[in-house]
Amino acid sequence: MAITEEVLAQLGCRFAALLPHLNERQRRLAAATEARLLGHGGVRTVAHVAGMSETTVRRGIVELEAGEDPLPDGRIRAAGGGRERTEEHDSGVLKALLGLVEPDERGDPESPLRWTTKSLRHLADELTRQGHPVSAPTVGRLLRAAGFSLQANTKTLEGTQHPDRDAQFRYINDQVTDHQADIEPVISVDTKKREQLGRLPMAGREWRPTGEPIEVEDHHFFFSGPDVEQAIPYGVYDIARNTGWVNVGVDHDTAMFAVESIRRWWKARGSLDYPRATRLLITADAGGSNGYRYRVWKSELAVLAAETGLAITVCHFPPGTSKWNKIEHRLFSHITLNWRGRPLTSHEVVVKTIEATRTHTGLRVEAALDTGDYPTGVAISKERFDALPLRRHTTHGTWNYTLHPQPLSCSTEVVPVGEQDGPAGRRLAMLTQLADPRLTGLSSSELDQLSTTVAPAQAARAHQRYSEQRGGRARRATGKLRGSKPLFDDAARLLITLIYQRQVCSMNVLADLLEVTGVCIGDLVRETREVLEDHSHSPGIASVRFGAARDLLGFLETDLRPARSGIIETLSAPALTGMGRDELRKLTERLAARQAAHAERLAHQRRGGPRQPGARGGVFPQKISNNERVLLTVLYLRKLSTLDVLADALGDVTRSAVAAVVRETRPLFERDGCLLSPASIRYRTAAELLAAASAPSPAGTDTPTS
Repeated sequence: MAITEEVLAQLGCRFAALLPHLNERQRRLAAATEARLLGHGGVRTVAHVAGMSETTVRRGIVELEAGEDPLPDGRIRAAGGGRERTEEHDSGVLKALLGLVEPDERGDPESPLRWTTKSLRHLADELTRQGHPVSAPTVGRLLRAAGFSLQANTKTLEGTQHPDRDAQFRYINDQVTDHQADIEPVISVDTKKREQLGRLPMAGREWRPTGEPIEVEDHHFFFSGPDVEQAIPYGVYDIARNTGWVNVGVDHDTAMFAVESIRRWWKARGSLDYPRATRLLITADAGGSNGYRYRVWKSELAVLAAETGLAITVCHFPPGTSKWNKIEHRLFSHITLNWRGRPLTSHEVVVKTIEATRTHTGLRVEAALDTGDYPTGVAISKERFDALPLRRHTTHGTWNYTLHPQPLSCSTEVVPVGEQDGPAGRRLAMLTQLADPRLTGLSSSELDQLSTTVAPAQAARAHQRYSEQRGGRARRATGKLRGSKPLFDDAARLLITLIYQRQVCSMNVLADLLEVTGVCIGDLVRETREVLEDHSHSPGIASVRFGAARDLLGFLETDLRPARSGIIETLSAPALTGMGRDELRKLTERLAARQAAHAERLAHQRRGGPRQPGARGGVFPQKISNNERVLLTVLYLRKLSTLDVLADALGDVTRSAVAAVVRETRPLFERDGCLLSPASIRYRTAAELLAAASAPSPAGTDTPTS
């Protein structure tokens, strides 16, 4: 029977309205139903109207006539369709895959991918190479089925725990509870990560119009140089009031900067929030600028205690537990979230962004810019540190201590740390004292003239050293603009180098006097000594030598010479040396160059090669100076006494040291052609030798040696 146009039209309307809402199987069954109703020719007609193949319609008719049960919800095709999974026809692929992702536990420790990224593509390539052809998506499916997922590193390992770790936590909690009960301020302090300023990428994302991200530099090292600024946020978090105060520095993160930040917080907020406070508790981590090992940190806190009248107690968290400090997760984390995805282009942006930090728990933050200079290399001598009004607690006194506003004892003669001028003023006053002609060997006018002469060379040498260290033009590692005040100017560098070159004292003594580190003294001496050598300036050897800072200060104030200097002066008498003092001085000066060359040759042999770049190259190879070496060699070559007697006469050296001096200096006498006649008298004790200096023995007498 022919199918009329009216039936075709109705069939087209039904398919147009119904088929778009059906899935593959439902469309096939609906078309098969219509074809069965049309009878002969229905398959071709329905296939033409529905836009599907006749085979699909016939398959639907077969499914209807078979009377199969409906498929479960969510399924379109019967189970078992498609290709077999890889693990079904290749049973070893899963084992090989686990051997690659876990080589230490399940596979070969020498796995080819042990030291590469285990991406899906790398794993698929390696499995294919081993005879298991597989695709990257299949590898991902196998890993997920085996219980794997992409994992990032998790920071849970704290290293070796200190045995007093838990006890310190409990002690800090007790201190905080005690101070808060008395309505005394309790703050948590630390330094946030240093940030370079400029259009540099920042972690995180911010809402922006699509396709309009903020453009930043693609590399940090392209955005560097002497004009690059930096921001060093030092935070103070008030635990009780849930408020923060951040001091944004621009120079160095030093102990002086840390204490200045606390001082600024006290003036801006602390004194207003706690007008009746008598104590202050500071909780800090164990390292950084506020570490428990630094004397400068404690000395500057003593100054702050004297200024504010507060008894400042500090409790440090044990090493490796800095994340337990409240400021880390109550202040710094929120600041980081607040400036995510935002380039820090200026100090104003840093300060304003920090001030805008808020939380739903009520956190409020204030910030200020600190443009002060905080040079590195500042130190505090042991004598000055011992004079601090510091009381260590009975519970782990290294981590817990209190600095009182008044000294605990007035018995010491050392000047307290809190005077008006501070470390910089004390350093300037000490440099004025060290400019004594007895130490420098130059008058004030001669020293000024020498300083003016070598100043250009000092500046050029400094720029040359910076260029060599950085492999290019000079850059400031601090990122601060040029023009910041150095710890020592060129004139001070010259003065320190002259004193050291004249062997007045060691670098450690100079460091104690000037309240800086020995490394700081060593660096400036090395650089300035090269300038003096270029100008052919020979500083000579001083007539006095000091082993401690107090001895040098005593000499400057009372002209009290060390006992060693008096002994050398006595042993230099013509009655013992057989030559006048001027003749002995000229001999010492004549041998000085050979002594320096010989000392450098011995140092080269001990090092096994040239001096490493940046080495300080001190002028104190032993405890005996060059002029003392010449004098001892003269006395020994004249056979006035034995090595034991010479060692006893000096009092602070051993026989082996004197023997080494004579052994090294005697060849220099031979090369110089200096022949010494033996003395007619030989002394068996140091007392006899020293007594003979003022009273020469009569001619013709001789003291037996046995």
